[in-house]
Amino acid sequence: MTTGNPSYTNPKPCKHLADYKLNHGLSGYKSLQKHLKTAPHGKTSVGKPNTKTPRCISCDGFQGRLYFCLICSSVSCLDHNLLHIQSEIGHDVAVDIERAELYCCVCCDQVYDPDFDKAVISKHIMGITGDKNGDESIGKRLVKRRRLSSGVVEELVDSKISKQLISMRDRRAKSCYPLGLRGLNNLGNTCFMNSVLQALLHAPPFRNYFLSGGHNHETCRKRSVGRLCLPCDIDVVFSAAFSGDRAPYSPAQFLYSWWQHSANQASYEQKDAHEFFISVLDGIHEKEVKSTQSRNQNRDNGDCQCIAHGVFSGLLRSDVTCMTCGFTSTTFDPCVDISLDLDTNNFPSKNTATKSIKPDANSSMSTLLGCLDLFTRQEKLGSDSKLYCQNCHERRDSAKQMSIKRLPLVLCLHIKRFEHSPVTKMSRKIDRYLQFPLSLDMTPYLSSSVVRNRFGNRIFAFETGESDISAEFEIFAVVTHAGTLESGHYVNFLRLRNQWYKCDDAWINEVDEGMVRASQCYMMFYVQKSLYQKANEDWSCLPISPRRNMFGQ
Repeated sequence: MTTGNPSYTNPKPCKHLADYKLNHGLSGYKSLQKHLKTAPHGKTSVGKPNTKTPRCISCDGFQGRLYFCLICSSVSCLDHNLLHIQSEIGHDVAVDIERAELYCCVCCDQVYDPDFDKAVISKHIMGITGDKNGDESIGKRLVKRRRLSSGVVEELVDSKISKQLISMRDRRAKSCYPLGLRGLNNLGNTCFMNSVLQALLHAPPFRNYFLSGGHNHETCRKRSVGRLCLPCDIDVVFSAAFSGDRAPYSPAQFLYSWWQHSANQASYEQKDAHEFFISVLDGIHEKEVKSTQSRNQNRDNGDCQCIAHGVFSGLLRSDVTCMTCGFTSTTFDPCVDISLDLDTNNFPSKNTATKSIKPDANSSMSTLLGCLDLFTRQEKLGSDSKLYCQNCHERRDSAKQMSIKRLPLVLCLHIKRFEHSPVTKMSRKIDRYLQFPLSLDMTPYLSSSVVRNRFGNRIFAFETGESDISAEFEIFAVVTHAGTLESGHYVNFLRLRNQWYKCDDAWINEVDEGMVRASQCYMMFYVQKSLYQKANEDWSCLPISPRRNMFGQ
């Protein structure tokens, strides 16, 4: 983390956590260590002695999130946390049993405390020193575990263990994991941020730009007093992720910088990953466009050349046809993602290039190709949405059809899982599973294909633009959401060198394709096939690309 920056300010800590530490110090953290359990892959949870399954003291429930009180060691579910703190004054701070993370029962929010992290890390160290299989097994285990900075090592372990950890540095660099694959610490309900950051860190053209010095935080002059530079702090995250260090990284400065850009989002409450993605790209554009040649570009025409739009921006075409005279009005709109409704009808897909992906007969299953078909399918607008026809000179019934005029280098597909009913005034999450292809041919969804199909494959003259970018894409990242609308968790699955990795905040694990497909996809990231193939090369053996090659072409 960059130091000496006068514009960098820490957020106000949780008052209830501060009161707890003032009254009890670190004694609760130390006593909690005996209840911590570390799985073979390095994930830590809380378990009470002589208890197989923890249960809520109020309802005896064991499903959902459970919380361990740091003062009385009682366990409460999310519904009865409030009851516990009302009956036990001062019992405001608990620990999420499943994830071993601090939780404020008054704020109803996760909170972050470096002292608590040290206690968890210390438990890891005790487990490492108790291993009987020798240094080699320790090195393998450390690849998937949190590691200590030199300062923390000196504070928590003796010199013998410190030397042992230092000797592991070379092994970290030789890990079988690709360079840049590094866990991100949860700073308090920030799984939405971590899951999207992992996708941005491994989007080939976006990555190439920052690693080639496209925006250097050390030389940037855009920082002003009291204002952080979002691209600078993204550059810091890239530097940390590709430094070769495997220890989980805390993107705190980036979080505070994003808060300054989106002041209405500045809290530790859970946010929507898709809204965060849009907000970050908007923040990058806002900073980049002020000091580059892009400042003279009109953002609305889709020609902005800032890195955010240069990588993620495409162009949508909308055709509205009068049902009376057949006159068609065409408009074009830039986009950095495409939001898709889930195809509940499972109608056949136009894309025959991927024959192995077929609609499932199960009503709880949708297909990505079906969602894309639904997006480009002509729909009749309701009678209450009559549009003015320039030919008839009055409002008429009409039909609308969407298509893609220009594809981006990186295609972000957002699956609409959260819906709000204007009738019941209630929101809900759609828990349908989604089949998706690893290789995606977007040709059937281009404007040229859609319009030709509409008019019986007659020959139409189209402007240039569609053929500039290949329509063949490969998936490299999937952001999933588990849980309900009110309480859920985001996880990122990365596909690097044709191997899937699960990025669950600080924890990185190799997983098989089946685990990814069994998750509920929320955001899907595809990249041009040629760029994915280049990215499959071992970056640890390649020099950083020159800036003139920032898009990897």
